[in-house]
Amino acid sequence: MIEPGPSRPSGIRWGAVVAAALRWGLPVLWLLWAGLAWWVEPREATAEQLDRDLASGRVVTFQRAYGWTDDDAYWGSRPYLHHGADGGVVAWTVPTGQTRYAYVDPPAPDPAASGTPADHQPGSRDARLTQVAGPWHADGALAHRIADAAALLAAALTLLWLARLVTGAPPRAGTRWFWFWVGLLPFGVGVLIWSYREIWRPPPAPVAGRGSGWRGLGWLVLGGIGLALLVEGTRHLLGGTVVPG
Repeated sequence: MIEPGPSRPSGIRWGAVVAAALRWGLPVLWLLWAGLAWWVEPREATAEQLDRDLASGRVVTFQRAYGWTDDDAYWGSRPYLHHGADGGVVAWTVPTGQTRYAYVDPPAPDPAASGTPADHQPGSRDARLTQVAGPWHADGALAHRIADAAALLAAALTLLWLARLVTGAPPRAGTRWFWFWVGLLPFGVGVLIWSYREIWRPPPAPVAGRGSGWRGLGWLVLGGIGLALLVEGTRHLLGGTVVPG
């Protein structure tokens, strides 16, 4: 008589599937976001560059503004223009999907034209821009589509991290509050650190005296300052084209 062998569990092990998806999905999402965000990040140019792009028909959309607004409340957010018709900044997008901006003289009233801003006179830079380029938020501009895609990837990455942190197994290298604060580090660096310590290389058992929420908040402050200094120093070494901002 043949006796049946030991039974094997059937069905899909969803826990393993989710773990594998997070293991590979988070780094891939971050790489996609980093590439798109770097490409579309506004790059400082000159008024001469604006004139060259304008003469060659490479200005897709434009906006005169007072400057950029970025509250840094969320690492995946993107800067927005503080619109102003008499602002001293002109931002424009080019067909490659990149965004440029330059500091130019604000339009001044022209007494000979009954107070009409000089830059709006026929033949002026603003008049030529209005003739050949679309408004800043024109539908279909590649630069804005790339920026929207980058923001969507950052949101997906953040939601996946938060969902795993809140509903998953307790972390081993730190408390949930510790990783919440660390995960807010700029450029998604905190999410990558959490992914490495808790998914790729987790400790075999919970670490004794693992990081608390206050310690995580301290790392967020110190890490944010360190990353800002690193980016600024790299920008001075390599230039704003390589390290935009």
